[in-house]
Amino acid sequence: MTKVEEALGLFKEGFSCSQAVFAAYAKDLGMDYEMALKVSQAFGGGMGGMRGECGAVTGAYMVISLMYGRTKAEDGKARLKTFNLVKEFAKRFKEIHQTTVCRQLLEGKSGTHYDMCSEYVKNACLLLDELLEVKEIEN
Repeated sequence: MTKVEEALGLFKEGFSCSQAVFAAYAKDLGMDYEMALKVSQAFGGGMGGMRGECGAVTGAYMVISLMYGRTKAEDGKARLKTFNLVKEFAKRFKEIHQTTVCRQLLEGKSGTHYDMCSEYVKNACLLLDELLEVKEIEN
C-alpha cells in the first residue's frame, strides 16, 4: 500500500487531514502509531478547526521534522535542512493549490470532510514522497 492510499484510508475512516498524513509516515520513522495519531490531531481542520494552516500541510511538516529535525540545540545543519524542506514543500503545495490556508482551500466547497479535503491529503503525500526521495538521493 502506498503512503497516499494509507493516508486516504485513514482520512476516509474519519481521522483528520493532519492525522492521516502524519500517521501514514510516522510509524515507518519509529514513532508509535497511536502516538502519531494523538500528537497530530490538534493540527486538523486548519489548526484545531480554526481554518488556519491546512492540516494536511502541517502533517507533512511534522513528517519532515520527524525525519530531519534537530535533537541538539546547536545542530544548525539539521535546523536549516528541516526549514528548507518545509519551505520547499509549501512552495510546491502552493504551485498546485495557490495557498496552504485551510479556509482559502475550502472556499466554495461543501460535502463531507473526505469530499472537501482528500485532494489535499493526496497531494501532501505525493509531494512528501517527491521531496523525501530527492533528499535521500542527495544525502
